[in-house]
Amino acid sequence: MIKINNIDQMNQFAEILTKHLQPKDLILLDGNLGAGKTTLSQFIGKHLGVKRTINSPTFNIIKSYKGTNMKFHHMDCYRLEDSEEDLGFDEYFEDNAVIVIEWSEFIKDLLPNAFLRIQITAQDAQTRTLKIEASGQHYEALKEEVERELSAAGYIQ
Repeated sequence: MIKINNIDQMNQFAEILTKHLQPKDLILLDGNLGAGKTTLSQFIGKHLGVKRTINSPTFNIIKSYKGTNMKFHHMDCYRLEDSEEDLGFDEYFEDNAVIVIEWSEFIKDLLPNAFLRIQITAQDAQTRTLKIEASGQHYEALKEEVERELSAAGYIQ
């Protein structure tokens, strides 16, 4: 379990994660309302070099940004809970971009088989616990690298 005690530590977590990301990496963020999914998405975008303000794409569902070295697609699938709508997700998954999806459980049938899932749980107003799960060999290696660095920084209990 990864313990995040404040917003600065969430930013540091995002920085550690982001430096290991490559184009086409798919990050799924799960957690209840207010857990910190959008905050983590914003920090990931910031560390990818996105200069524009990153806000929740709840009403747009998908927002794309240009980072320093690669694009960043930010998706919020909360409004798709009971939807059968195909928004062309395949095109985004094939793009040379980092893709972050909030509320991925609402499009689970459309997701590729390989991804990195981060479960965020709010413990109180400031503290969060994160659990990283990997699906696929590439993401297992990514998880190991990130967790090794987080452990050295004292985030893993």
